[in-house]
Amino acid sequence: MNEVLKCIHERRSIKKYKSEMPPSELVDKVISAGLDAASGRNKQGAIIVAVTDKAVRDALSLANAKILSSKVAIPGAAADPFYNAPAVLVVLADKSVSTSLYDATLVAANMMLAAHSLGLGSCWIHRAKETFESPEWKTWLKSVGVEGEYEGVANIIVGYREGDYPDEKPRREGRVFKI
Repeated sequence: MNEVLKCIHERRSIKKYKSEMPPSELVDKVISAGLDAASGRNKQGAIIVAVTDKAVRDALSLANAKILSSKVAIPGAAADPFYNAPAVLVVLADKSVSTSLYDATLVAANMMLAAHSLGLGSCWIHRAKETFESPEWKTWLKSVGVEGEYEGVANIIVGYREGDYPDEKPRREGRVFKI
């Protein structure tokens, strides 16, 4: 099997991480793969905010946990929704670009595949939209140099997996129609 297809078939969402930060060279390669994603009319309307500072990462996790707790009353909902992953690659879509939401999902997918290919774990964590709609996090985006109107699409957590690699889950039947 070719290496790209192998990577696609073997990648899993990792939900337990070591606290050790991967080298910046590996994180940069993951980011680069995201930037190489296809985009509608090559507008490249998605951006990535790489959060590797522990204090900011923890604040972002807390904001995410508060949103999760307000939506779902489940035990442990307020625990770290980033599963101890040390890096969070926030994918945002430029609201002025009509395809940027779709483009941002391709950025996120590319980064998860790249992470796997480099021996890192990753997982798409939702609630980026709600987080970056809040005044606090809009102000934070401006403070780090993000100008314009952006919508949060995904928090891609990245790091070294702790524990066993997840087993493959069966694929649901009836999702392909050939004409």
